[in-house]
Amino acid sequence: MTLPPNFSIIEGKEKIKDMAAATYNIEVDQGSDYNIEIEVKEDSVVKNLTGYSARAQARSAEEDSSAAFSFVCTIPTPTNGKVLMNLPAATSSSATAGQYLYDLEIYTGSDAAVSRLIKGTVTLDREITR
Repeated sequence: MTLPPNFSIIEGKEKIKDMAAATYNIEVDQGSDYNIEIEVKEDSVVKNLTGYSARAQARSAEEDSSAAFSFVCTIPTPTNGKVLMNLPAATSSSATAGQYLYDLEIYTGSDAAVSRLIKGTVTLDREITR
């Protein structure tokens, strides 16, 4: 089995080779859309993500067996190395306000190669107008 290569993230945060996932804490207004675009690089070169998919979930605690909510993750143009992570307004509106833990992974079929890109907290600020 070939181990997945180490990835780095550009967008204010950079992951150093052989280090844990970059920490990126986010705040989302409940009832609003949230979007983030992450560019994946390997040895300072944009990583071709052909054959990869992405996933991200939030949980109240690491040991929780089920996710509080999931982000919609896409890789629209694999050759440009960009992963889009979206929390739709409908999802943020139906989730309970508070703080959660999340991470974002890219993976190949059957999880043959999995790499966690970012992790951190999601603070979901309570919506007032509903």
